[in-house]
Amino acid sequence: MKRNLIIGAGVLVSLMALYFLFGNNAALEASDIYAEVKKGKFKVEIETTGELEAKNSVKILGPSSLMNFDIYQVTIQSIVNEGTVVKKGDWIATLDRSEFQKKFSAKQIELEKAKSKFNQTQLDTTLQMRLSRDELINLKYGVEEKAIILEQSKFEPPASIKQADINLEKAKRGYDQALDNYKIKKNQHIEKMREVSAELRKVQNEMDGMTTVLKSFDVLAPEDGMVIYEKGWDGKPIKAGSQIQMWEPNVASLPDLTKMKSKTYVNEVDVRKVKAGQEVNVGLDAYPDKKLAGVVTSVANVGEQRPNSDSKVFEVSVEIKGTDATLRPSMTTSNRILTHAVDSVLYIPLESLHSLHDSITFVFLKDGLDIVKQEVIVAESNTNDVIVTKGVKENDRLYLSIPASAQSQDVKLLPELNGKRNKKEIKKEENPPSTAEAKSPTKS
Repeated sequence: MKRNLIIGAGVLVSLMALYFLFGNNAALEASDIYAEVKKGKFKVEIETTGELEAKNSVKILGPSSLMNFDIYQVTIQSIVNEGTVVKKGDWIATLDRSEFQKKFSAKQIELEKAKSKFNQTQLDTTLQMRLSRDELINLKYGVEEKAIILEQSKFEPPASIKQADINLEKAKRGYDQALDNYKIKKNQHIEKMREVSAELRKVQNEMDGMTTVLKSFDVLAPEDGMVIYEKGWDGKPIKAGSQIQMWEPNVASLPDLTKMKSKTYVNEVDVRKVKAGQEVNVGLDAYPDKKLAGVVTSVANVGEQRPNSDSKVFEVSVEIKGTDATLRPSMTTSNRILTHAVDSVLYIPLESLHSLHDSITFVFLKDGLDIVKQEVIVAESNTNDVIVTKGVKENDRLYLSIPASAQSQDVKLLPELNGKRNKKEIKKEENPPSTAEAKSPTKS
């Protein structure tokens, strides 16, 4: 009896050992996640994040001529809340006019001086011309007086007649000279009045222009619409306290919400795949269940360095098809740009694809109770899947993780490629790379 108990205990221990050696591995492998090889239409897509903005909008501008007064930036003192619906002529913002006010006050003083100079010149001219006219009248009287004396001297001696004649000629000559001088002085005073008048008009026009500019520091809506803040050089919306630059004095905009577009950026590796006319699936972070259709309308020819990015990116505009009243500027979008589509191909998840250091790609194929480390040939890929041209068939089951019991297996090579390889290069992979490392060479 005791012997039977000992034998039974030994058998139980052996069974438990066998369970832990084989059954535990089977249980672990049974818990592995599989993916099936699928066949169908394969889409090559580029996923980007964008921001909604109106396709067309009216700019709300601050003073546009301040650079003429050596003012190159102005601070916003106050501004209406973003999203406010306004009518044409409504107040939008008030800009700091202190620096311009100093120049405006100086121009007022300059205008007063110009007016004073004009008035003084006018008075001087009037007085001098009056004196010249009086002199001419007196000289004319003198000529007439000399003529009478000559007339009365005809019965006097010849010497007296000669003297009277000479005196008349002198009076006429003096009158003629004074008349010529009067004409010259008159022209001089006319030109002087033109000069001071032109100077006064110039200062007055400058003053009128500055008065108009001064009024523009109170920014008004040029049209009806919803106010959307302009973004500064750092990509952040401007607000009270922000400065606007005079070479681009945009304060805000009034977008046309019936036609929207998503402005997004594609990295320099993928931009060659993006072309105008490609379809885009657009999602909204604000409305996760809403799906919109779009189309690529333009791709920038020149890349740029965006904040917090180490690589160059290219701006891509995606026009949203149709009209949606829920769309608002600055909403975040998720864009899936369809760059290419292939009909009726086999494809597998990227997670199931692995690679040896010599660039042989393979999968762990479930074949009944066995696991086959099968070589595959892959083609294009997208974010999640990759096309397989050789090595598997539709509905094959593949491991998404590396089965522990199959790590040390040799790769089952494709017969049609076997003769082209140097078999010495095919080595057993003792420590295969991680899934992330394995699939990176196959990403497009």
